Amino acid sequence: MKITFVITSYQAPELLRLCLKSLQENIGDFEYNVAVADGEPKENLKQELESLYPGIVYLATEKNVGYPALVNLGLKNVPWGDYIMAMNGDMIIPAGQLGKMVSYLEQHRDIGVLGPQLLYFSKKPQNSCFRFYHPLTIVYRRTFLGKTSWGKKDLKRFSMEDYDRLSPRNVDWIMGSAMFLRQSALEQVGLMDERFFMYFEDVDWCRRFWEKGFRVLFFPDAQLFHYHGKLSKKRGLLDIFFNKYVWIHIISGLKYFLKWGWRTPRYY
Repeated sequence: MKITFVITSYQAPELLRLCLKSLQENIGDFEYNVAVADGEPKENLKQELESLYPGIVYLATEKNVGYPALVNLGLKNVPWGDYIMAMNGDMIIPAGQLGKMVSYLEQHRDIGVLGPQLLYFSKKPQNSCFRFYHPLTIVYRRTFLGKTSWGKKDLKRFSMEDYDRLSPRNVDWIMGSAMFLRQSALEQVGLMDERFFMYFEDVDWCRRFWEKGFRVLFFPDAQLFHYHGKLSKKRGLLDIFFNKYVWIHIISGLKYFLKWGWRTPRYY
């Protein structure tokens, strides 16, 4: 059994080092290979990482090309194992968690994407599984309209507040920070859509897996630690005017709905 890791990083070398160290220490008996796709790095890590981790493929881009392009860069430059973990470089993999995910996927062959429970380093759970956006969901998330009764109702739906996250469950999509993929499913679905610079690429990818007949599952039995910086949420309402990541989010949302239409699908 072989796992391919595609690890993306953007100007966070210390977190990347910790991520790779945790992987090396906790890979267990699995065969594996690693591609690191580093966006606009502040320091050249190629020699250091290749000496510490023989067989690693280190790929750097001169510019910030966006998350989907980094994932695809990694996928294009390493042979795929039976499973692929596409993940951010700000993730720590504890012992035994990879085995749990592989074991579950081996028993459930119709799952194409599995998302582990992500934790802050305080062990507080992060919300990483969601229902699909309605056209107004992004407006409710970014403006005072989210405080209205209909806004609150839609945000509760979107965030799956009716799900206790104590047992595995089909979900519309999982956050792209950590996506455990079945290789045979990925071959049918294809790479990430690079029209999305950042945000909605994970929504789009999960929807494409559903469209091909593969389930997307949230799997809380496996847990990873994630340093999660919320770039797109800093100043509340003023974000709409001053935070470029909010605008990237909105533009990606428009691209998503132009691609898929305005209707929200139900796959399960």
